[in-house]
Amino acid sequence: MQQEVTKRLPVTGPRCSVIATLKVFATKWKPCILCYLSAGPLRYNQLHRIIPNISRRMLSEHLRQLEKDDLIARRSFDRKDQRVEYSLTEKGRSLMPLLEEIQNWGLQHLDGVASIRQMLAESDSWHPMA
Repeated sequence: MQQEVTKRLPVTGPRCSVIATLKVFATKWKPCILCYLSAGPLRYNQLHRIIPNISRRMLSEHLRQLEKDDLIARRSFDRKDQRVEYSLTEKGRSLMPLLEEIQNWGLQHLDGVASIRQMLAESDSWHPMA
């Protein structure tokens, strides 16, 4: 199920690089997932706890899509996949400057928004490195 942001973007004809890039990560939750993973690897339940109002189904779907697009890596610690960890790939890390520029625009032009660092600081208690 595609999120509203990219649902109406064209899928045929010459591929516009801006539209193609937006289709990779411009949904309601993917930038949030990427930003939290920028602080370090996290397990599924950690991500679910720190991302407000995301359903388990939506989180699973977005994690699969991000992995398919090689933006995140999934590491399994046992055969039954009961303990998995997600982290940014090199390609995923390469999106961070773009997300920071979007953040800077938002901080300059929108009221009541927080920076990526503020969001991460508010969630320090969940992070395994904290």
